[in-house]
Amino acid sequence: MRVLMLGTSAAAPDPDRGGSAILITVEGHHYLFDCGANATRSMIAGNVDPTTVNTVFLSHLHYDHIVDFPYFLLTTWICNREVAPVVVGPEGTQNFVDHLFADGAFAKDIEARMQYANRKVNAHVLTPDVRECAPGVVFEDERVVVTACYVEHIPQEITPCFGLRLDAKKEGKSVSFSGDTAPCDRFVELSMGVDLMIHECTFPESALAFRRKANVGTWSHTSPIELGKLAQAAKAERLVATHFGSYDTTNPIVKKIMSIHMPAEIIGPDLLEEVAADIQKSYDGELRLAHDLMRIDL
Repeated sequence: MRVLMLGTSAAAPDPDRGGSAILITVEGHHYLFDCGANATRSMIAGNVDPTTVNTVFLSHLHYDHIVDFPYFLLTTWICNREVAPVVVGPEGTQNFVDHLFADGAFAKDIEARMQYANRKVNAHVLTPDVRECAPGVVFEDERVVVTACYVEHIPQEITPCFGLRLDAKKEGKSVSFSGDTAPCDRFVELSMGVDLMIHECTFPESALAFRRKANVGTWSHTSPIELGKLAQAAKAERLVATHFGSYDTTNPIVKKIMSIHMPAEIIGPDLLEEVAADIQKSYDGELRLAHDLMRIDL
C-alpha cells in the first residue's frame, strides 16, 4: 500500500501547499480521499495518471476539500478517461455534482467540446456514480473496504462530515483519515489499531488563545496536544498530521491572510517544531508532519 499526500493545507491559498487530498494505492488501484485545490496536478507530479483514479471519497463539502473535483473530472475527460468515477460523500454530494457538468456550471464548456467526435466517445464519464453515505461500510471492492463515521466539524443539520478508514483485504494494512474535526471519540474507535492515522492539525497551540479573542472559531478543529492524545488512545502505529493552516509559511501575502488567526510574527517554519513537540507529549508512535507529495509506504 502506498499513501501519497497530494495536498496538505487548510483553506487559505498557499503556494507551497495544495488543498486537502490523499491518494491511497492498493494493488495498483487508486483511491482518492478529498479533492482540494491542485489535487489533479499533484497526481501528475507524483507520477500518477489521474485518468486511472476511479474512486473518490469526499469527507465533507467545504470548498477546500472539493474544489478540484470539476477540474479533475473535466481534465480527465479530455484526456480520454474511460470509466465514470464512483464518488462517495455526505448528503449533498449529488446536488454538488449535478450543478457542475452537463446541466450545471460547465455546461457551455461541455457543449462546445462535444462538437468534436472524439469528445463524444467518452461523454458518459461526466456522469459520476454518486453514492451518498451514512456511517458504516460505504464502499467495498475486491481489494479494500472503506468504513465511515460521523465527525464533529460542520453542524450536522447543515451537512454531515465523515472520518474514513480504508482496510486492504490482501495486504492487511489500514489507514484512517479524519477529514476536518474537533477531537472525536467516534473517530478514535474507527481508527483503533490502524497502521496509519492521517489527522487534521489545523492550528498550533500558540495560535488558539489569539483565535478565541478574535472570535474566528476554535471548536471545529483538533489542536496538536489533543491530536497526540487521540492518536495514542487509538493505538495508531503511525501518525501523519496534516491540514495545516499555513502557519509555517514564509510568504508575506499568506502571512497577512493568516494574521486574523494568529500573530503574524510567530508564523514560520519554526512552528512545525512546536506542533511536533506538542503532539509527542502524549503520542509515542511514529510521527510525520505532512507536506505535499509526501509518500508513505506500508
